[in-house]
Amino acid sequence: MNSLNAQNLKTVFYQDGQQKLNGMITDNVAKNLSGVLILPAWKGIDNEAKQAATDLAKEGYVAFIADIYGEGNIPTDNASAAKIAGKYKSDFGAYQKRIDLALKEMIKAGVNPNKIAIIGYCFGGTGALEAARAQLPVQGVVSIHGGLAKDISRKNIPLKAKILIEHPANDESVKQEDIVNLTKEMDEGKTDWQFITYANSKHTFTNPESADYNKTMADRSWQHTLLFLKEVLK
Repeated sequence: MNSLNAQNLKTVFYQDGQQKLNGMITDNVAKNLSGVLILPAWKGIDNEAKQAATDLAKEGYVAFIADIYGEGNIPTDNASAAKIAGKYKSDFGAYQKRIDLALKEMIKAGVNPNKIAIIGYCFGGTGALEAARAQLPVQGVVSIHGGLAKDISRKNIPLKAKILIEHPANDESVKQEDIVNLTKEMDEGKTDWQFITYANSKHTFTNPESADYNKTMADRSWQHTLLFLKEVLK
């Protein structure tokens, strides 16, 4: 990835009822360009999401970073992040709604509604899978070190979006049974899916600000993401 240039991003104000939401969009908006919706990690819009947006714009995509929590609800530490992220993981319908609102906002900005993908990091990686489960109108989703568990009471359904899962081999937050259940879900859903495991990598291996950062695997993960986007948004 290249160095961050926040000047390439503009704030987009939108709402969910009375809750104000502050997303961000790249400054290359043009009619009918392909779009990539970015779902940030559990502390909300961060430098990793902004960097991804900037880099995607250089690849010719319009990128929009979703605001899931809303104004006044941005966590300041891991404890508060775990609490609010846990709320949306449990109330997956509310999470899917916030993703859908961001998707609609990006389409409103002028991207081609038939050429949109979603990528998500950590909590956002969970959201990418939830977008597919919600049958949101996107061509593909990428879950990057996302949570893979789904409540066993939820039925497996057909999943139309193509799915790429980028999983760090040493992610202690993901159990082996989560991977087994996900595989069953993908297969029963007749899904076009791929699961890539990155060796010697802990949970937040793609984030340069994390102690888990593994540059070799992070760079490889990014190239896999770009290859997937090129295919599904061609």
